Amino acid sequence: MLTEYARMAINSVLCGQQAFCKFLSANDTGKTGGHQAGIYISKPSVPVLFNEAGIKGENKDKWVKIKWQNSFETDSRFIYYGKGTRNEYRITNFGRNFPFLNSEYTGALFVLVKQDENEYTAFILNTDADIEEFMDALGISPADTNNLIKKELVPLSTSESIEIQKFIAGLSADFPVSEIMSSAAQKIENSVYNHIEYIQKQPDTKILNWINMEYKIFKALEENRYSQFLTNGFSSIEDFIKTANIVLNRRKSRAGKSLEHHLSAIFDGNSLSYTAQAVTEGNKKPDFIFPSVKAYHDKNFPAEKLLSLAAKTTCKDRWRQVINEADRLRNRPKYLCTLQQGISAAQMDEMQAENVILVVPAAYIKSYPADRQHRIWSLQKFINYVKCVEEL
Repeated sequence: MLTEYARMAINSVLCGQQAFCKFLSANDTGKTGGHQAGIYISKPSVPVLFNEAGIKGENKDKWVKIKWQNSFETDSRFIYYGKGTRNEYRITNFGRNFPFLNSEYTGALFVLVKQDENEYTAFILNTDADIEEFMDALGISPADTNNLIKKELVPLSTSESIEIQKFIAGLSADFPVSEIMSSAAQKIENSVYNHIEYIQKQPDTKILNWINMEYKIFKALEENRYSQFLTNGFSSIEDFIKTANIVLNRRKSRAGKSLEHHLSAIFDGNSLSYTAQAVTEGNKKPDFIFPSVKAYHDKNFPAEKLLSLAAKTTCKDRWRQVINEADRLRNRPKYLCTLQQGISAAQMDEMQAENVILVVPAAYIKSYPADRQHRIWSLQKFINYVKCVEEL
C-alpha cells in the first residue's frame, strides 16, 4: 500500500508540468564543508527551474513558492552561478528552521514538481518504503535519479530501438520474468555499444549501463503492451484499477531483482565463484555467498575465506537486515551492494559499528559524506578483493 508521502509525491508528478528527483547528497545537506548551502540541480534538469539555460559569465535567479509535503511553503530561490569558476544550478533560501537540510536527510529522495511558472511542490522521502514506492510507481530506478522524471517513452537511439523491438517481437509472453529482462538488457547494451570488456575493466560503469538499458526496454515493453488502453480507454473503473495494479506490481517485481541479476552477470564475467540466494541457516538467505554455499556448510572450510554480499536497491533503513544473514560470518565484515546515493554520517557510523561495508558504483561514492567516503568500496574493489581471497 502506498505510504502517504509517496502517494502525494506520485500524484503531484503525474499532475505537474515537469518533475525532477535526486537523492540528497552530503553536499546538499551542508555536511561537506562547501560554502554554498542549497540543493544542487544537474544541468540536464535545468528545464524544471528555468525556461532557458544560464549563460557562462552571468548569474541568474528566480523566486518561487514551494509547498513542501503538502504542508508548509517557502519563498525560495532558483539560482544559476555562472561567474568566475562556478557553473552550477541550486535551490536556496529555505528560511529559518527548515527541517530537511541536515545530515539526517542525506540519502533521502528529493522530488521537485513544477505546477506552473512560479508555483512548485516538493517532497522529501526519507524511508526505503517511501522511496521504493515512489520509484516503482513511476517505473524508475536509483540509476535514473538526479534527472528529470520522464512520464513519456524514453528516447532511444536507432540501434537501441532496433534491438529492443527485435526482443519484444520475439517474446512469447506479455511480460517476461525479471531474469530474462535483465539478460536482454545486458545483451542489447553489449551489442549496441560494443564494450563487453567493461565487465572486467569498468564493472562500476557496466552495471549502471545495464540498469539504464533495462529501464529503456521495460518502458518500451509497457508502451507496446498498454498503448491500446491509452487509445481505447477502459470499460469500467474496475478494469482501470485492475490494469493499474498489474502495471505497478510488474514494476515492483522488475525493480526488486534487477540489481541482483546484473551483479550475477558481473561476477560471472569476472570468473568469480559464488552461490546466489543460498540458504545459510533456517530462513536466512544472503543474496550471494562466496565461494559457494557448499563451502559455507563445510565446517572444515576456513571462515576467513567466506564472504557474503547483500544486494539492496536502497538501504536507508533495510541495511540492518544483512547483519545476521550468515552465522559463520557473525564477527566478520558483511558487504552490502546498493544503488543508494548518499546516507547520513550517523548511519554510516552505525554501519561501521556493525561491520557492514557498503559496495556502491564508483560514480555514486561522491554523494556520501566526504570524511567517510574512504569506507565505501566500489564494485571493482569488491571484485578484486574476492579474487584475492580466492587465491589465499
